[in-house]
Amino acid sequence: MSSTTSALRLLRVAIAATLALASGAAGSAAPAQAAVTYRAQYHFTVPDRWMNDPQRPVYVNGKFNYYYLYNADYPTEVGTAWRLATTTDGVAFADQGIAAPKKTNANHDLWSGSAVVDTANTAGFGAGAVIMLVTQMDHPTPAQISNGSGQQAQFLWYSIDGGRTFRPHGDAPVIPNGGRRDFRDPKVIWDSDRGRWVAAITEGDRVGLYTSPDLKTWTRQSEFVSTYGILECPDLFQIRADDGTTHWVLGVSANGRASGKPETFAYWTGSFDGTKFTAGSAEPQWLDHGFDWYAGVTWEDPAAPLDRRFGLAWMNNWAYADNTPTRAADGFNGTDSIVRDIRLKRYTDGYSLVSQPTSALASHASSVRNLGTIEVNDGLVPLPYHGTAYQLETDVSWTELDNIGLQLRVSADGTRHADAGIYRDYSYLNRRQTGQPDPNGPRGESRAPWNPAKTTAHLRILVDRTTIEVFVDDGRYVHSSQVFADPADTGINLYTTGGSATFANTKITEFHDLSQRPARLLSGFEGSSFDPGWTTTGNFTGTGPLPWYLPGMVGNAALDTFAGGGDPGTGTITSPSFTVDRKHLHFLLAGGNHPRGSAGETSISLVVNGQVVRTATGDDTGVLKPVDWDVSELQGQSAQVRVVDQATGAWGHLMVDQLLLSD
Repeated sequence: MSSTTSALRLLRVAIAATLALASGAAGSAAPAQAAVTYRAQYHFTVPDRWMNDPQRPVYVNGKFNYYYLYNADYPTEVGTAWRLATTTDGVAFADQGIAAPKKTNANHDLWSGSAVVDTANTAGFGAGAVIMLVTQMDHPTPAQISNGSGQQAQFLWYSIDGGRTFRPHGDAPVIPNGGRRDFRDPKVIWDSDRGRWVAAITEGDRVGLYTSPDLKTWTRQSEFVSTYGILECPDLFQIRADDGTTHWVLGVSANGRASGKPETFAYWTGSFDGTKFTAGSAEPQWLDHGFDWYAGVTWEDPAAPLDRRFGLAWMNNWAYADNTPTRAADGFNGTDSIVRDIRLKRYTDGYSLVSQPTSALASHASSVRNLGTIEVNDGLVPLPYHGTAYQLETDVSWTELDNIGLQLRVSADGTRHADAGIYRDYSYLNRRQTGQPDPNGPRGESRAPWNPAKTTAHLRILVDRTTIEVFVDDGRYVHSSQVFADPADTGINLYTTGGSATFANTKITEFHDLSQRPARLLSGFEGSSFDPGWTTTGNFTGTGPLPWYLPGMVGNAALDTFAGGGDPGTGTITSPSFTVDRKHLHFLLAGGNHPRGSAGETSISLVVNGQVVRTATGDDTGVLKPVDWDVSELQGQSAQVRVVDQATGAWGHLMVDQLLLSD
């Protein structure tokens, strides 16, 4: 959930608040120019408003459903919904709008949790239903809603349309609080060895482990206690190491700052017997040593579920979460790390997770520039390249020196830059000499261990418009941090101090612009009347959406031609004209099976230039099911949606909900 009281107060900053960077106070960066974008070019960003915690993606119908916490009312109100983006490769995403809305029941907003595909129908919502366990406040008072202090509990929501939209399974928690102050972020996995579900839930300074046969009835089995304060966003998974042995990993988002550790994703390797996790070491390791890799999630690679996983995190920090130039320049606050390929590797001192940018990133390259080998002798060497969004790889070797690295996002006069490199016994990423979110605070340079006897390193560095991620060698140590360089600062310098070094196989890769277009809701059919511009004929004149429950419905109402006097009612309901500016038109459909052109039709059609180009009918049930029309060849054309009901007998009505244009 990552929503502490201080964080909630932070989100109440008025929209007119002055950003440190915009005022020139962040580091030494110059003020950003008007009309300049800070939106990442190849990292995932929220389409608008606010995003924080990622939710573990699930694989459905050949693609990943990626959910994340989204606040459409930012910055004037707090509280989050679950928004959905889909992806086939973890690099290019398509926005699909709100999947689970906030303020829909007595428990108000949705915080973090996890979704699973219930293949065996253990919960009773149908085989393949997507079930999410999510933290909400249990029947909070208005005051508790305002300050986020309501009692946290775990609630079940379900989807029968492939995870596109969710509904709450009642207002009662499936895992009540039990008197805990902090109780959130359930992470659910299927324990195939024992044929039951397991949930890891953070409970202050510990992780509670629960089991269930059906996702509805849960039993607390054990707890794992940490010394890193309030924990959030747990993870539990099994993975096979490079030596063929299989291990369990327990991870959490934790604040190790007090003991000189990161504030990112801590993890322990060990064993799990179905009820209890046993760590191989009391001290955790860290998946990232930067300042901005929080609320991380990992998930299976369907092609090799035991051998590797994917992972990503929110590139922000609750210490300064609202301090970003993207809000003023681009109207949003929320960027994710690159998706990583994660493996488990054996070292002389034990097992550690290693990670690299996902291999799918290469397929989105727009250019590759080989700069060859560059010698640097105790000084600076500029590279013949300028940019704000790219990947840089280089193999560095040396004999004896104190410091080696790269100045990134260098200003024309050389005074502003972010530095990534190796100094004696640690690698580092230093953002103090340029715009950054913590200009007067301690989070300027991140460090990770380095063996000083080693005289070679492979550096893979991802630079985007507000972020830098540094992968050292095999990726056991990574630095991910926000860097708010001025858009005009585009240079790169190589440097050494105290000796010389060779930067070989130096390569710059640029990527296509992968920023997503937000989905566009044509109508959610809420309220007592149809949206402005909709027209009705026949018995439907003067009617509106019906506020009664239909399985699979989004919100509290849907279009239902039963409103025209029951099954005997006939007529049409037609949308205003709209431009087809996305590749797909999605909606939910139920009701009578009377196709267009048949006697007494009950149909929904897409009409372009007076011609019906797509049509669908119901299936003689009251369960709303998803329909997806590919409209990519209709781009730019004017269209209308028309619902026709000419049937007067059994199943003589049609139900429609959630008309959405998306990519």
